[in-house]
Amino acid sequence: MPLVEREDVLSVLLTRRTDHLHHHPGQISFPGGRVEAGDAGPQDTALRETEEEIGLDRRHVELLGSLPDYYTGTGFRVTPVVGLVRPPFELTLDAFEVAEVFEVPLAHFLDPLNHQRHSMEVEGRTRRFYAMPYGDYYIWGATAGMLRSLYELLQDL
Repeated sequence: MPLVEREDVLSVLLTRRTDHLHHHPGQISFPGGRVEAGDAGPQDTALRETEEEIGLDRRHVELLGSLPDYYTGTGFRVTPVVGLVRPPFELTLDAFEVAEVFEVPLAHFLDPLNHQRHSMEVEGRTRRFYAMPYGDYYIWGATAGMLRSLYELLQDL
């Protein structure tokens, strides 16, 4: 969960996955992926995957900590790692995995008026999920759920 430190505002850096990927094609997500044998833990995985997917060098990231594990409806367990990203930085997208990178002001996700609750039937079961649309971007599911976790954590401070 990269939080970019801009001049007067924090923004959240998000990606749009390419349409041909097997899992969650075309969806909005954070950079990230599976743990590999050489990874020292979730934070190392997050930094490595971010470098691989969008070319963000880890020297620009100050790790702030992790949020509680998030379990997706499709069976993934995600450990959201929060990092503060300090510009200037350059990105080089992995065109196979990432169609686009964009930023959304963190304030958008911290405003409960932007938190929508939805549900859908999947294989006879009702799945409930958050959505936090922003402009032309439909941010929902696991990404919105993890942003909701950040919101709840910050409300408790």
